[in-house]
Amino acid sequence: MSLAESHLRTVRAVHAGTDDLSALQARKLLDTLAVAAHSRLHAESLRDWRDDRTLAEARALPADVVLTKLLSRVPLLDRGELRARSRDAFTRQVTSFLHYYESSGTTGDPVAAPKAVDDLVVNTMNIGEMWGRILDPSDSALILINGPFAPAGYQFEKVLEYLGVLSMRLWADNVTGDYTRVLRLAADLQANVYVGTASRLLELVHFAVRNGAPPPRFDRLLLMAEQTGESLLRHLEQLTGATAYVASYGSSETGTTAVTCERGRLHLQLQSYLLELHDERGTRLVDGGPDSGELVVTTLDLPARPLVRYRTGDLVQTTGEPCPCGLALPVMRTLGRRQDVVTFGGVNVRQEDFEAELWSGAGGGPIVLDYMLVVRGHEVVCLMTTDQPPSDSWVAATTGRLGSSFAGRRFGIGVVNALPPLATMGSYVGWKLSRMLDLDDARAWSGLPAPIEAALRETLQQVEASTGLRPAHPGGTLTEPERITDES
Repeated sequence: MSLAESHLRTVRAVHAGTDDLSALQARKLLDTLAVAAHSRLHAESLRDWRDDRTLAEARALPADVVLTKLLSRVPLLDRGELRARSRDAFTRQVTSFLHYYESSGTTGDPVAAPKAVDDLVVNTMNIGEMWGRILDPSDSALILINGPFAPAGYQFEKVLEYLGVLSMRLWADNVTGDYTRVLRLAADLQANVYVGTASRLLELVHFAVRNGAPPPRFDRLLLMAEQTGESLLRHLEQLTGATAYVASYGSSETGTTAVTCERGRLHLQLQSYLLELHDERGTRLVDGGPDSGELVVTTLDLPARPLVRYRTGDLVQTTGEPCPCGLALPVMRTLGRRQDVVTFGGVNVRQEDFEAELWSGAGGGPIVLDYMLVVRGHEVVCLMTTDQPPSDSWVAATTGRLGSSFAGRRFGIGVVNALPPLATMGSYVGWKLSRMLDLDDARAWSGLPAPIEAALRETLQQVEASTGLRPAHPGGTLTEPERITDES
């Protein structure tokens, strides 16, 4: 039986709940430990697993013992260690991979993430069997992922091929931001499905509005790579007429650990991953019950570059509730990264909370298309784009409504023709840098790779031109700028 045939049978059995999932995971875990022990990354932590006798004894143990007691003896793998030694995770020569990719490298060294044939087959089928509940060959999809080094665009193209869906993987220049050709091709080929990030879609819509073209309309939005809460989903649905899904969750280094169903809920792909949650209480297996913490990933179908107990840095929540779609897989939701919380005077402000207020629809008037928060000292300015020029009364009312989230700060808004470049780069730099630029904390955006550092410099110039706010000088202070409350 081929890998594709075997894995398809496994996926469908796990979806239906007819397979012994614990036995499957235990068997795959032992296979993973055995192969990972021969990588340089895990050579020390898994040295005992190079002994055939150890492996044979472990295979005789009950599945629950393997998944709890044996796994817990393996130390956690920190993100920093993987970034520094990502090629040490390889168990094969690099030339044996099918395609070479890396993560974006915006928060440290890029992580090597090449695609082997077995990895590509498994990940494509995991996603495809889920997206097949939403898409069919009558659809036409626009893939808009500006990530030349990362595997996401290529991977989703393969998923659409698997489903027999026409796709076009297009590109928009980060410097010019010109989407003319993208809009033309999407219209010519009647693209009714969008695959990509929320920030890129917002920029596409804003480009159309700014240039007097009709905003693109879709039936379904398959969004990924950025923290996208309910308020942002509803906002995108209003702009495009589509049903929006957080379509997948994962990373270049781990692959896709969760995929949406037709009910818009992310299901953990437990046939290919052993997942744990980590917090101050300890580290425990995801068991399908309600829980939350930092996700820890052990890959079960990635023999060419296995990861064992890898700390992702992502906060997730398992709901513990069965999904109306009928799948036996647990449901999870993403909560962002630990650093994606902004504290003002002891009050935490999260992306979802701010966006819920921003796009609540209260007060009528112009539609806010997109935004970026800029913080400097006691000033918080929300730069935003709108579908029409706002009135003074709308600006005043919106300033008062949004400012209540920022205790002890002076809040203002600035309506601009276009947001700075970083606002479209959430999938590369995270929400906190793409949507909340803290000019007091240069450490948050130091050491960026050259292309994004150039975008940062342009962003800082545009922010200063729009608001008068500049980064703090080392060892000095700036005079307090005026608050911006009218169109610039």
